[in-house]
Amino acid sequence: MTQNNTDAALGYEAAREELVEVVRKLEAGGLSLEDSLALWERGETLAKVCEKHLAGARERVEQALATVDNAEPNG
Repeated sequence: MTQNNTDAALGYEAAREELVEVVRKLEAGGLSLEDSLALWERGETLAKVCEKHLAGARERVEQALATVDNAEPNG
């Protein structure tokens, strides 16, 4: 449960950096099946955190663009 709370507070850059490290370790190989599965699961969690941040950023950009479009005079 602590891990989920920590993941929720994890910033995009930190989550992405950790995800890169997870991928590097998986690609390097030499891990036990159990360790590989644990890393894979961690990577999936980190990817979801990154997606959540990107979706929030996308929404903010869309809202900002809509505000600009609505503020422009017609014609």
